[in-house]
Amino acid sequence: MPKMRAKFVVTSVESFGPTSERVNFSAVSKSTPYPDDGSDEDNTFAKFSPSANCSITIANPELIGKLKAGEKYYVDFTPAE
Repeated sequence: MPKMRAKFVVTSVESFGPTSERVNFSAVSKSTPYPDDGSDEDNTFAKFSPSANCSITIANPELIGKLKAGEKYYVDFTPAE
């Protein structure tokens, strides 16, 4: 299987106190007009991965509070051996 890269945006963060939180992601999509020349990177990702959602519950104290709504991240998928 070839490697795949997706681009996600944090849509919300739900806190469960000081010990965990749930971070919800969606694939980037067109929310504002893209340049006519297609030069916006989000446009390219939205074209080939138009819909995706992910929810991750984090219990690592080093990561709690680090991800914020509106931030964008690349997610790489590679086969696990």
